[in-house]
Amino acid sequence: MSATASTRRRIVRTAAAALTAAAALSLTACSGSDTAAASKPAAQAGTGGAAEAGGNDPAAGTQGSGDGTTSHTTGGSGNSAAKGTEKSAGKSTGKSAAKGKFCRTTELTMEAVDSSPDQQTGDVTVQMTNKGGRTCSVTGFAGVDLKDADGTSAPVHRGGEQPRITNLKPGGTATFSISYKVDTSGGNLATPTHLIVTPPNETHSVSLKWPANAPKLAGPYDEKIQVHPVGIAN
Repeated sequence: MSATASTRRRIVRTAAAALTAAAALSLTACSGSDTAAASKPAAQAGTGGAAEAGGNDPAAGTQGSGDGTTSHTTGGSGNSAAKGTEKSAGKSTGKSAAKGKFCRTTELTMEAVDSSPDQQTGDVTVQMTNKGGRTCSVTGFAGVDLKDADGTSAPVHRGGEQPRITNLKPGGTATFSISYKVDTSGGNLATPTHLIVTPPNETHSVSLKWPANAPKLAGPYDEKIQVHPVGIAN
């Protein structure tokens, strides 16, 4: 083999080796580039996924959102506390209003009149007129005692009716009645002279004269005599 042929083969082998190395480097570079390109979206997707996971996971959300969540939570508690305070204040105001809404005895002018439809049915009506400057309530049963000619007194029993809300405007009149059994024997021993009346939800009483023209009341003073709930006069 000549020197020239040997030299040529070495040149070919060297060139082939150089081409192989260049090809390998090119493939390596391309592979690295593709890996980097793939890794970058993956990293970005990972970050976004963590944020989304943090938003859905209560623990991650609290930890990840930091001051935002704390501020929101605190704000929520503050609103709840404010609502609770307003509710409590509303209840307190309601209670205070309830205590002051009832008519006081001094705000009422009262009179007892005979309202019996005949001489066999006894009925006395007490009229209460609001002489004050505010609307007030006389809802419920008035307290009533019958005072007899001998100076003794006895409470009148309540009827079985359900009271209705009765608000009395200034100048308005409300009434309640006392029904009783009429004495037809002529030998009755019950001779009331006065009614001691305490308006609903009050403690102060007034003494009203028993109507002189009312039918005679049959004694004794027991469940046959009943007081009925207050209602607005027609």
